[in-house]
Amino acid sequence: MTDDPNFQIEVQRLHKLTVYGRWLTVILLWVTVGAFSIWQLRGEIYLWLEHFTWAAVYYSFYFRPHLVFGLTVCLAMTLAVLTWQSRNVVRGLPMREKQRLERTVRRIRQQGPSHPLWKWVCKSSQ
Repeated sequence: MTDDPNFQIEVQRLHKLTVYGRWLTVILLWVTVGAFSIWQLRGEIYLWLEHFTWAAVYYSFYFRPHLVFGLTVCLAMTLAVLTWQSRNVVRGLPMREKQRLERTVRRIRQQGPSHPLWKWVCKSSQ
């Protein structure tokens, strides 16, 4: 901890940037990999809507494992970020996470304006 009153504000800004970065990653995954996978499965999805059977779903996924992998990555990343953020909201940030954020803010302050995150974390507090 430091005596600087802006320090905790900067730590909160860095945490906010981390949250935004994770959700941006999820959105980009869905827009690229997820959209491509769903687009490639559009014929099968049409058949599922017409005559749904688990066998149709199984064989669609069995013969197109790369598309299933893409959808699985998108879904897993979404659930991971959702779980991580929910834990932080319900229980608060774990001590290790707080310490990591504080170390990173100190490193950003030490490097100054040449650090890529300096203008979002430190600049507006000075």
